[in-house]
Order: sequence, then structure tokens, then C-alpha cells
Amino acid sequence: MESTELTLSLTRSSPRVSVLLPAYNHARYVKRFLDSVLEDSYPNTQLVIINDGSSDGTHEVISDWLAAHRQDVAVQYINRENRGISATMNEMAAIADGDFLRVGASDDYLLPGGNAVLAGYLTANPSKLAVFGDAIVVDDEDAVTATSSLSQLNRARKKNFATDAGLRRELIRRWSLAGPTMMLRKEALLAVKGWSEDLRVEDWSFYLRLASRDALGFVDATVGVYRVHGGNMSRTRQTERRIRNLQDFAVTALRHVPDFAEPDRSFLRAQSSLVAAKIAYLRRQPIRMALNLAAYAGRTAFAQARAWR
Repeated sequence: MESTELTLSLTRSSPRVSVLLPAYNHARYVKRFLDSVLEDSYPNTQLVIINDGSSDGTHEVISDWLAAHRQDVAVQYINRENRGISATMNEMAAIADGDFLRVGASDDYLLPGGNAVLAGYLTANPSKLAVFGDAIVVDDEDAVTATSSLSQLNRARKKNFATDAGLRRELIRRWSLAGPTMMLRKEALLAVKGWSEDLRVEDWSFYLRLASRDALGFVDATVGVYRVHGGNMSRTRQTERRIRNLQDFAVTALRHVPDFAEPDRSFLRAQSSLVAAKIAYLRRQPIRMALNLAAYAGRTAFAQARAWR
């Protein structure tokens, strides 16, 4: 991995950061995200918002906030019918005029200083297309439930992010990015062809494409707040929705096997077996679950043996 020197002189000539906010049925939370954009003192910021067909008053909350703060930050706002998260992300990225894009979510929020830290890393490491940091975890009421989304929520071993190989394996085995912690160069969208619009849970695929190029960096700084609540798409308790999300993960794992060399290919195949076991468990298919767990164990052992050579 390259230097994590984060010194960045903050002036109006600093690289422009476009904060991307896809909003969907988060009337309760979206104002907190919008306020957090202003709480960050980064001097060259654009805010791009798309309300993706919300039906709960999200548009009204955003409109009221814009009426009060439009003079405080450059804003592009689109209110339209629902097209899904991936199409929305691609549309916002196309609209954004920033050098760097900060990826947000309307139920999370940013922390002051995060834009400078992430932009500083990208400025110091020109070969990296994107960088992520860590996030605090909160609940519905903003009570802190974990101080690190990476190590406490996703069980990641942050020391492994110090090398490209370690980062790849953490991302493959633990799917460990969470919250509004990523910033990318706008040209990264061309390199990895944007967000996959055929997937419901699109972010793992996006991160894998970056990691396969060793184009993803990490800075050990807390730059955002990730909110865990009953409406989180990736943490739903609804069985059929969980199965659909897991099916997306299975498709993603197998789709990206050719992008990696060994042992990462085998780690991805192992993940596809683990996902299949989880689906079988939810469908109450114990034999299929056992067979896939055995395949997961075998593929993981093979990958680990290759990694230790």
C-alpha cells in the first residue's frame, strides 16, 4: 500500500468534493445527513441529491432544508420516480462536477473533517482510485452502539488493510465496508464501469472491482456514522428479502472470480458456497446447507494453503 500521509492545505483551490446523496424513504433521517454536509468545513464542496421516488415525505424534508441552506453549499437536486439505488448512483455521478466523489446514504451521516482526510489520501496516493475509512455505528435514536463499524460490526481485522493482499481478502471474506466512508476519483467510474444496475445490493460488486485492480486504499480514521435500524436493506429480517439479497451476493462472488488471481479466486468461490448455505438455512434445507458448508470449508482450506505458499 502507498503512503497514508493526509496533509491537505484546505483552500478554495482544494480538489472539489461532490457529496452524493441517494434518498429513499428516509424522511426521519435525511436532515441529519444534510446538516452533516454543512458541519464539515471542507471549503470546496458540491452536494448532489436524488430523491428516488420516496413516498414518506423525504422530498418535503429535503425541500425545506434547501430553502433554508441553498446559499450555503452548491446543490443539484432531482426529485423523480423510483429507479433503484444503482441507477441513482450512476446518475448522480454523471451530474457531479467534483474531482472526488463522497458516497453517502440518507439514513447515515458524515463526520467533520472526513472530506479532508479522504481527499488528502487520494491526493497523496495518485495510483489509488478510491479510499475508505471507518464509521461509528448508531441506532434509530443516534445512540452509539459501536465505535468501529469495521472491527466491531463486520469483524474485520483492520491491520490487514495495510497491504493490498490483506485488503482484498478482508473485502472478499467479510464484506467489511459500511457507512458513508468512501471517496473515489470521478475517473474511477470509467475504470470500473459504475454501479451494476442488475443488482439490488450493489456496493460489494463495486468494491470488488476496485480491489481487483489494487485501486482501493484505506485510512484508519473515523469519517462517518453508519445507522443500523429496521429498514436497512442489507440487514433486513424479512426472510424472502434476505434470500434475494443473498442471491445477489452469490451472483457477485461468482461474477468476479475471473477478476482475481489465486488464492483470491478460491476465497470468492468459498464465499459463494457460504452464501448458498445461508440461503439453504433460510429455506430450511438442512442437507443442502450441510453440503454447501462442507464446500465452503474445503475451498477456504485450499485458498489458505495457496496463500501460505
